[in-house]
Amino acid sequence: MNDISTAPARPRKPDWIRVKAPVSKGYQETRDLMRDLKLNTVCEEAACPNIGECWTKKHATVMILGDVCTRACAFCNVKTGMPRAVDASEPGHVAEAAARLGLQHIVVTSVDRDDLPDGGAGQFVKVIRALRDATPNTTIEILTPDFRGKMLPAVEAIVAAGPDVYNHNLETVPRLYPMIRPGARYYASLRLLEEVKRHNPAIFTKSGVMLGLGEERLEVHQVMDDMRSAGIDFLTMGQYLQPTPKHAKVIDFVTPQAFSAFGAIARAKGFLQVASTPLTRSSYHAGDDFAQMRAAREAQLAKAALVGAASVKVS
Repeated sequence: MNDISTAPARPRKPDWIRVKAPVSKGYQETRDLMRDLKLNTVCEEAACPNIGECWTKKHATVMILGDVCTRACAFCNVKTGMPRAVDASEPGHVAEAAARLGLQHIVVTSVDRDDLPDGGAGQFVKVIRALRDATPNTTIEILTPDFRGKMLPAVEAIVAAGPDVYNHNLETVPRLYPMIRPGARYYASLRLLEEVKRHNPAIFTKSGVMLGLGEERLEVHQVMDDMRSAGIDFLTMGQYLQPTPKHAKVIDFVTPQAFSAFGAIARAKGFLQVASTPLTRSSYHAGDDFAQMRAAREAQLAKAALVGAASVKVS
């Protein structure tokens, strides 16, 4: 694979990565609801290629704590700067959106808020509680930042609020962190997900990586092993797309066949759920994936119980 500094600028997208422009009635209705409730979405802010499909199905990933991030990651299209004050009405608006959209599963993420004493963890807690009160049957998936310097109390507070899935993306291989994710630390992100499991093993943990940034195949395999050592249940892998010319360049477009091969290796390594396609994103088909992951765990526990019962009978 080429070095990032010598890669051609914005290479032409292959056919498998192209999507139709969003024009459906469902898309417009979802967009209008987000505007009405003054909610931000990562779908828009990160220029997700799946926005047309997801919003047509009334699936939107809410981005709390504003639309301005205190970090400047080389892959991310979210604005960087000094964020505004935290909106006290936001948790209620998220819960109202979930109710009005009839969501069975909701994904809530945020910008990095290094300016806040708790990194924004308290707002995640309030959103989870508001959702439990307003839509108790909705399963909740959160995608948090790394809470740099505040990780332990942040994780403890959020885990106590009881999300169903705790997601935090590693994003890329360790070698590329200085260029792609300079404000973060690879092993700190792994430790965050380990801490979630330590506090509550019943919460599903999830993480994802982007491909096409210049990573090598064996580096990706090592990331999988690191994730499994941290007890991560669900791995997502998708193609990195350059949002603007000033962002990190796409080094190569990974083929669907290569994504499928990576997915097969990940499943062999023991992940409960794997999503690995060029268009995969953290919250793409998250509800369906959660249902499959929960079923996989139940089957795993049932099998373990049968083995345990058999061993007792033999002894």
